[in-house]
Amino acid sequence: MMTRLKPKRMEIWLLRFHFTDLSSSKVRPALIVATYEEDSIVLGIFSRVPQSEIKDTWILIYNSDQNFVQTGLMKTSLVKAEKIAVIHNSILTRKWVF
Repeated sequence: MMTRLKPKRMEIWLLRFHFTDLSSSKVRPALIVATYEEDSIVLGIFSRVPQSEIKDTWILIYNSDQNFVQTGLMKTSLVKAEKIAVIHNSILTRKWVF
């Protein structure tokens, strides 16, 4: 019997996140925004922070923040609201352990 993953809102999980053109995918952290039954709404988290202007739809998570260690991230990262997806919980790889 397979154990069901039970993500919770505001947790960070690893998953295979597809590029918008579906040409490929990459394992990356994602923020759980909401869950419903076997599905979750997630936002992609990205470590490449541009030196130019930060978009209004992005949230910067600074490594200098006093609570940064609790995120489990390695360096300053961006949560991108436009990188939203509804996923089945079975594609979650593992909860980000910190």
